[in-house]
Amino acid sequence: MQYPSLIKLASFTAAILVFCTLTPYLAGQASDAQASEPQTWTKTSESQTANMNPTRTTESHHKSGNQTVDNQTVERLGADGHYEAFYDVERESVQVNGTTTRTIERTFARDASGQRILTHVTQEEKQTLPAGGEKITRTTSNADLNGRLQIVQREVTDTKKISPELQEKNTTVFLSDGQGGMAPSVQIQQREKRSADHTVEVQTSTLLPDGNGKWQVNERKESTIKEDGKNRTTDEQVSREDINGKLTPSSRTLSKESETATGEKKNVIETYSTDVTGSAPEGNLRLDQRVTVVKRAGSDGAEKTEKRVEQRNLVQPDSGIQVTSQTVDTVKPGSSGIGEATKIEARDVNGSLTVVSFDTQKADNVHAINVDIATPNKAK
Repeated sequence: MQYPSLIKLASFTAAILVFCTLTPYLAGQASDAQASEPQTWTKTSESQTANMNPTRTTESHHKSGNQTVDNQTVERLGADGHYEAFYDVERESVQVNGTTTRTIERTFARDASGQRILTHVTQEEKQTLPAGGEKITRTTSNADLNGRLQIVQREVTDTKKISPELQEKNTTVFLSDGQGGMAPSVQIQQREKRSADHTVEVQTSTLLPDGNGKWQVNERKESTIKEDGKNRTTDEQVSREDINGKLTPSSRTLSKESETATGEKKNVIETYSTDVTGSAPEGNLRLDQRVTVVKRAGSDGAEKTEKRVEQRNLVQPDSGIQVTSQTVDTVKPGSSGIGEATKIEARDVNGSLTVVSFDTQKADNVHAINVDIATPNKAK
């Protein structure tokens, strides 16, 4: 009986033919895979803050072809001293075609037995329109007491290019009317103008229904952004409707970004308000808070970011602002990944800055190339 030998010979011959047939295809697939190499990474961080339960967060990212998937799992320290699942967020984005992208984000909570429960879903469709226009539709759903998803909000944004220098963006927010329908509740109108001297002027108006079927401006923001080389200044002033129905100045935010010749970056944000905590309203804008962020790189490849927050003393609001917290974040690359350490100091009841939080985390980058040989006739 020589049938087994003949079968083995036939199988071996077929394998050689298949390998020879697929060799050009495999080479093409490998070339295509290298051209669009998937991007994959994971990151785990732990947070320990005074008077709060420690948490551990694991994030993952994977992009391949026209699909991107991001997952986040948050765990909290249980009574037994071990971390237990708290909630999860899954986000998937797909490039449908050259003009449309669809994204869905799901949030899962955990029940008493640790099983996942879908609680929140956001779906978004972004479409690029001719002449630089864009339309975004975002729908938000929450789970009811029976676990069924109910649409609670829909947001529609239309962006139009009036000219190369002028752009308009209009957003309407619809909320559930409690009867299965959606009713418009807020309108946001934005007008952006760019000048040749690198100045951008943005006016944003928020409108609310007045009860008579008309829309009335409730808030207006006017921003001016100026750029000069590596320096950038942003001045935003906000006016809100007062008790007489008139728009009056409410706050102002002044931001200054700069970069030195050595690469040190500095950003100072000052916030002015007419309603300073601890003081009676005067109607005048007063400096209420200053946030200073300095970022510099070290000779060892580490990057250090220092953040200082200055605020008014609630007991003596007229004494000016003082440092209330400081944060130092250090990121250092290594042979096994990127390490990060964050230290936060805050002013205690005695007026001294003390450490209230110290976090460390590590991120690893993983790259992979997938070669699919299951469908040799698949169109490239």
